[in-house]
Amino acid sequence: MALALRKDNLLAAGIDESSPREHVLARYRQLREITKRHLHAILDCISADAFLHQARRLGLARGKTLILDDMDELNYVHDLVIHTAPAGRSRAIDRYARSAHFGAKSDEALMLEAMRMARFAILAIERRHETAGLIATDLFRREQIWLVDIGLEASMPEGMIATRLYTPERFSMTAGVNVPFELGIIEDLSAELPRHLRQIELTTLIDDRRFAETIYRVALADGIMDRVVYQEPPQNP
Repeated sequence: MALALRKDNLLAAGIDESSPREHVLARYRQLREITKRHLHAILDCISADAFLHQARRLGLARGKTLILDDMDELNYVHDLVIHTAPAGRSRAIDRYARSAHFGAKSDEALMLEAMRMARFAILAIERRHETAGLIATDLFRREQIWLVDIGLEASMPEGMIATRLYTPERFSMTAGVNVPFELGIIEDLSAELPRHLRQIELTTLIDDRRFAETIYRVALADGIMDRVVYQEPPQNP
């Protein structure tokens, strides 16, 4: 019990870039498990009609029938119905936050707020972080990101990825959906985006819900996602 309390106190004290690797990964796993519980609970705030509507917009459903090559394709529907909403409507994650009751200083509250403040980003993977994870550059916002993700660190993807980021600590975590972002996808994006969105500033475009939706739709249609495999990270990477 004493050992467990010391470990919890250490993790609660926060993580920075000088922290030992095992402490960073322990904190990452702790917050990832909390994220999974939140995401599972948020699904109760989403109607079947809203889910199917988003699936149709991604080309993954016709009428009330899902058309999937792989069940993992539902991750893209989940990401959008949880974190985005049409103008004038509330997001599922905000409805869940209003009904949830967590202590103000609890990790559950910390993670939920990070999820509510999530940002979609195009990241250029630069190098491995000296402790854990990766160093990446947010190309639209021109910011450097310390990204902790066991799967991405193990595979060390080259080039760019599109993803949604949670930042509960000094490091960021992916929301679970990663899209290889290639130069060839830009032409398809230009054709698919609504005309008025093509004229706005990049720093504004990245926050528009239709930008992420268009990237997912193009990536799924072009078969780019066939190269992405989702799996549980190993306990001792």
